[in-house]
Amino acid sequence: MTTESIIGIVAGVLTGIASLPQLIKLIREKKGKDISPMMLIVLVSGLSLWAYYGILKEDWPIIITNAFSALVNLLILILRQVYRKR
Repeated sequence: MTTESIIGIVAGVLTGIASLPQLIKLIREKKGKDISPMMLIVLVSGLSLWAYYGILKEDWPIIITNAFSALVNLLILILRQVYRKR
């Protein structure tokens, strides 16, 4: 494994777990009114395009980390809608 691959994987993992504290807080508090839906839509769109780019390049670290990040942020967006009035 090259240094570039290791850097890419570490960067992807850090990006992927960055939204987990927000998701955990949202699940615990069940309050979503302070979360910007537009930011999440833009972020999920960008992450999805990165995952698609990874598919085109057949680059598994890009695919996995960005698909995971997109899924976490999509879940935040869905829960934000469920809990938005609280």
